Amino acid sequence: MSRYLLDSNVFIQAKNLHYGFDFCPAFWSWLIEKNAEGRVASIEKVADELHAGQDELSDWAEARGRSFFLPPDDAVIPALRDVSAWASTQGYEPAAVSTFLQVADYWLVAHAKAHGAVVVTHEVPADTARKIKIPNACMGLGLSFVTPYDMLRRERARFVLGRQTGEVA
Repeated sequence: MSRYLLDSNVFIQAKNLHYGFDFCPAFWSWLIEKNAEGRVASIEKVADELHAGQDELSDWAEARGRSFFLPPDDAVIPALRDVSAWASTQGYEPAAVSTFLQVADYWLVAHAKAHGAVVVTHEVPADTARKIKIPNACMGLGLSFVTPYDMLRRERARFVLGRQTGEVA
């Protein structure tokens, strides 16, 4: 059983594109349901990024609180050191390392490392020294990462209109 930790871009792109609150509330309900089961969560630093938007997404995140957006715990602190050490020794430009260590991505990767979680992000690996991407950090640290669509398929999410019988009209 995987536990998934969601990057801020998962929430932002869902709201702005595929799963708007106004036309796909089932996605948001599914996140809440899976969070209650202990399968899906995110971290406090991601919530901080979402709150900056001051929109319906920030309101949604605010309503979820610390049960969805987990604060760092004692296991995260040593993982932060590991992630920092990795980032500092991979040939990234100093500005890239500095930026990475100041954003939620760093905390997300460390939290996943500390708790054996799968990171969910829209980011893709990139061969550049100018920016540390979440997938690169995950691969470098031996962590799993997936796209939101992979997570939804793995978890067999179903957002069905009308009949629940699986019939195709």
